[in-house]
Amino acid sequence: MILEKINSPKDLKRLDQAELTALAGELRDEIIRVVSSTGGHLAPSLGVVELTIALHYVLNTPDDKIVWDVGHQCYAHKLLTGRRKDFERLRCNGGVCGFPSRKESLYDCFGTGHSSTSISAALGFACARDLKNEDRRVVAVIGDGSMTGGMAFEALNNAGHLKKDLFVVLNDNEMFISKKVGALGEYLTRIMTSEPVHKVEEKIENILRKTPKIGSELSRFLHRSKAMLTPGMLFEEMGFNYFGPVDGHDLKTLVENIDRVSSMDGPRILHVITRKGKGYAPAEENPEKFHGTSEFDIDNGMPVSSSKKPSYQDVFGKAIVDLAERDEKIVAITAAMKSGTGLDMFAEKFPHRYFDVGIAEQHAVTFAAALAAEGLSPVCAIYSTFLQRAYDQIIHDVALQGLGVIFAVDRAGLVGEDGPTHHGMFDLSYLCSVPDMTVCAPCCSKELEEMIKAAPGWGGPVAVRYPRGQAHECPENNDFPIEKGKGIILKKGKDLTLAAIGSTVTGCIGAAEKLKEKGIKAEVINLRFAKPLDSGLLIESALKTGKIIIVEENTIEGGVGSRVRNIMPDGVKLRSIALKDEFVTYGPPDKLRKKYSLDAEGIYKKSLAFAGEK
Repeated sequence: MILEKINSPKDLKRLDQAELTALAGELRDEIIRVVSSTGGHLAPSLGVVELTIALHYVLNTPDDKIVWDVGHQCYAHKLLTGRRKDFERLRCNGGVCGFPSRKESLYDCFGTGHSSTSISAALGFACARDLKNEDRRVVAVIGDGSMTGGMAFEALNNAGHLKKDLFVVLNDNEMFISKKVGALGEYLTRIMTSEPVHKVEEKIENILRKTPKIGSELSRFLHRSKAMLTPGMLFEEMGFNYFGPVDGHDLKTLVENIDRVSSMDGPRILHVITRKGKGYAPAEENPEKFHGTSEFDIDNGMPVSSSKKPSYQDVFGKAIVDLAERDEKIVAITAAMKSGTGLDMFAEKFPHRYFDVGIAEQHAVTFAAALAAEGLSPVCAIYSTFLQRAYDQIIHDVALQGLGVIFAVDRAGLVGEDGPTHHGMFDLSYLCSVPDMTVCAPCCSKELEEMIKAAPGWGGPVAVRYPRGQAHECPENNDFPIEKGKGIILKKGKDLTLAAIGSTVTGCIGAAEKLKEKGIKAEVINLRFAKPLDSGLLIESALKTGKIIIVEENTIEGGVGSRVRNIMPDGVKLRSIALKDEFVTYGPPDKLRKKYSLDAEGIYKKSLAFAGEK
């Protein structure tokens, strides 16, 4: 096998065209084999195999910099840069990270996990290079989906203005831009990237600029005329030389064009057409399903294990459809995550009330605010980790104006193998700090359903926070309907209070059962709301037991524990069980919860020790 001989990109340079093509097939086989057992971002990585080979073949990495946007397409990159032997443990705790990580390799020059950041980072590398008088190439690889993010255009605008030596590869997998590869496009690219033509173009422009009065206008006309013949007029207008589109699976063409364009000066962009999921039929046929996948059977692409129990996303999807059937003011918004957030059914049933704004969370929130200002009830479904990107809009455009936007904060808490860039461990802290914001978290499927249906009547902005995966069953003594700002006692006790919110309620119930075996009667409170807190219920219980533990799947800094501490009377002992003030690594959620004592056993042990304190 050729792949077994590749320990760094330098080994690529000894291969001929036939060997490079064979290597592409081996890379795909290895990625499919490993991801089928570990899960991961399969379709994006399969789509850029040839592009990754070509970049490392032409460039002198790690001295030359490659910045991967989002990073979910980096598996071939990792296999070619010395991590082949560890790739078997992709996304496993202590194994290879599923995203670029500066801590892991010199070849990962910039850590990524959120979209639309690559051009900004690459421009920073380019400016630093020039300030240090160094000589290296800087390449940003950005997908067409990431181009929907405003930050990408902010960076393009700045880079075009600075005229830095910067090379952008637009990986168009037809998920957004959808330009087709054709003979004319290939011909124009060959002509425009050829050195003689490029030099002639520079000379003509230099002459035109020196022409009195009309020179600048003629130069601009030349640029516009060139851009009109290609799909790149927008990039040309922003100060980039545009080349393409080219076939992203033709290694010979890729190597030729990357070699030519990367050797040019100034801002330039190469448009590459790829197919997401390339080389694996199930992923090619359903790239959205295989964008991020759990373990699957290679033969048929079916999940290895599938639970019949509904996920929180399923529950949310059904609840918002039921709500919309009764209330025509309900509209749904998501940022390129229709399936991930469970909005498929809503989009199908109410297509005119459904808005997918692309990877643009800031825009999504302000867009929702204006809908609310016009009397509609927008439900904005965004992953917790991505909602962080719209914090200013939450404050300035929604809360400050008292607008009734409902935030469905998906993937809250620990999400598992995607790791620190994707854990939703900050939302209770950053949302509770916003005045007039209602923040709640269901402990089970029934609570999520009830919260979604009740939220439009609570007034002002509301955030409903829920985790990824299988929904918990409703605990005994859970009472409905839900009243804003009110918690509920699930188990009565006299020795210790366990106050939990959201996914940690189940663990507290389990811990209370184990404490009972030790003769300790723990009172379990399902808080339901992080803001407003049910202060009366908490204080009454804490005064009765004398000791209270707040349990939450959120960073300990600024979380619910901090808020409860502020209202506790003197004499009450308080502890918090939460995520530490550190970035949580990647790995199975159950193991991560065990590590931070957020499972029933961990809560039990912490509670037992606390109950024994005098």
